[in-house]
Amino acid sequence: MKKPIGWILLILLTIVPALARAQGKPEKERVRIGYAARAVTHSLPFLANEAGLFREEGLQVEVVRTAGAVSPMALISGDTDFATMSAFLMIPVAAQNREVVMLSGVTRYASMSLVSRPEIRSAKELSGAIVGLQRPGDAYEKNARSALQHLGLNPDKDVRFLYLGSNEVMWTALETRRIAATMLTPPATLFARKAGMNFLVNLAELKIEYQGSTLATRRSFIRDHPNLTRRVVRAMVRGIHFYKTRREDTLKILSKFLGTKDREALDEAWNYASDMPSKPYPVESAVQAVINHLAEREAKYAKHKPAEFIESGLLSELDKSGYIDRLYAERR
Repeated sequence: MKKPIGWILLILLTIVPALARAQGKPEKERVRIGYAARAVTHSLPFLANEAGLFREEGLQVEVVRTAGAVSPMALISGDTDFATMSAFLMIPVAAQNREVVMLSGVTRYASMSLVSRPEIRSAKELSGAIVGLQRPGDAYEKNARSALQHLGLNPDKDVRFLYLGSNEVMWTALETRRIAATMLTPPATLFARKAGMNFLVNLAELKIEYQGSTLATRRSFIRDHPNLTRRVVRAMVRGIHFYKTRREDTLKILSKFLGTKDREALDEAWNYASDMPSKPYPVESAVQAVINHLAEREAKYAKHKPAEFIESGLLSELDKSGYIDRLYAERR
């Protein structure tokens, strides 16, 4: 009799805990979110995850680096479910594959700075020099061309472009005299200021519309997982609120994301993105500016309209419910 009783006890010890788990809280849904660059405007998924906002939405999120052009391809292949990337990266892929669509947008205006070596203080002194950029025809080049034109220079005749492959090496190339000028964003702008570099043009002051960082996903993912997508959008909106209203906590998270403990650099990064919209709708006119940029090199993009690349229904639903307004009303 002892053996059967032993087996029964063993079975009960295995089954009862499993039943208890099944009747308790359900396991969190797993989601992978990519980000295209280690830049403060792409930090929101990391921020929301570190702050526990996804967890509070019942999601178990893995945030992964999917650098540059890898980001939209990882989204299409299903390696990621969502991704933050520039509209410049997203639109060419979405034009070929209707699956990819932007749910929200964080930056509406071009906001980089054209920064030069200390000995170059004017447009005249920059003429004939080398300007370091990321990749041919990308958003950095578009911004550089706008800045150079603002200085009265012809980007195709008055300077030479050197393509460095990554935004993360631009400051190093400037510091080591490999290039005479480049486009920078925080925290590199602080290092440049401390090193005595010259800020020739701050594009943020010119209010040039150009849709930057966006949150993108697949249309089929929205269709198959509408509630999960809704919770991701809500967590990202909460992430913006967290960024704007909990500065010290945000700086700690940005320190991990950007890989620096320099307080001044972190303050510079926070200030740079602190005006991101609390209701992060993609702006059609800013998306159109990206389409126009793409069409300069390939005329086929001119036939497209901004609405083809935008799906802001879930954000609008959240907005109309009063949820976002209530978030900020609680701080007053």
